[in-house]
Amino acid sequence: MLLAPQHHNDTEHMDYFDKAFEKTIEHEGGYSNDPQDRGGATNFGITQKVAREFGYDGDMLELPKYVAKRIYRQNYWGRISADVIADYSPAIACELFDTGVNCGTGFAIKCLQTAVNLMNRNGTKFADIKVDGGMGPNTLNAMKMLSAKYERERLLIALNGEQYARYKHIVEASPDQERFFVGWLSRISFRSMDESIPI
Repeated sequence: MLLAPQHHNDTEHMDYFDKAFEKTIEHEGGYSNDPQDRGGATNFGITQKVAREFGYDGDMLELPKYVAKRIYRQNYWGRISADVIADYSPAIACELFDTGVNCGTGFAIKCLQTAVNLMNRNGTKFADIKVDGGMGPNTLNAMKMLSAKYERERLLIALNGEQYARYKHIVEASPDQERFFVGWLSRISFRSMDESIPI
């Protein structure tokens, strides 16, 4: 069954999602079926497996952009609670979204959980939270405790560092993946691609 276009009432959040979506698919590109890409056949960065799970049963080469956009909204933006995060920091919401697309939402959430634990001043600001890759109230509340602008800026830096370490680990463990490394580096700082997104 083909997924129909959706419309959302939250204009501000949709604006950030729209920006994040457009920048992300610039990186992901169109149809690809590189045998060395572990994702297999993809279009707009959506793998065939994910497309099938969301009801698209056509040729991946013909995947409509609006279907890809709905999948991104539900499977990535929604899964990391990006609308809630955008109320705290649109830049961090977009950063985690793009990381989630490229590395998996569980990894993106673990990056956030690890970073806020490292920034809680040895537990004096708030208690450590579990690093489990699940987005819940403890993670969101801990993030919001880092309320100063400089803290949000440094949280972004910490997230970028976690992402770089991930790419480095992949290449060290599987040298055949080095061909993708330079491209991956361009994903590390989402805000550098669109500085109009507020921190």
